Amino acid sequence: MKATSKARLDALTLSDAQRFESLKKEIVQLDYFCKGTVLKRMMKCGNKQCACHRDPAKRHGPYLECTFKVHNKTVNLKLYPEVAPLYRAAIQQYRKLKSLLGRLERLSRTALTHQAKQALLKRHT
Repeated sequence: MKATSKARLDALTLSDAQRFESLKKEIVQLDYFCKGTVLKRMMKCGNKQCACHRDPAKRHGPYLECTFKVHNKTVNLKLYPEVAPLYRAAIQQYRKLKSLLGRLERLSRTALTHQAKQALLKRHT
């Protein structure tokens, strides 16, 4: 390990703790969240004589769906246009949660390294 002074390690540890608390506060402020994607789909109908079977430009829709996985199976949830913004916002919140968790994990690794150096420094003094 690279030699670091006790004062510097103390400052780094304090900074790590403050940043960690700040990120935890951001997580608490999140709203409902869910994993998935909101899609607009154009569909073929059941009538084989319909133009939608011959020409992709004449398919019916757009229909909104929220697609996500449950137990390794893809689930398509049909959405009314009025509720699509709710799902889009929830998906955005989920992405923010994943980002925050990644940042917390990286910060935790750094903080643990600093704490380990502090523990070794105490043991040697």
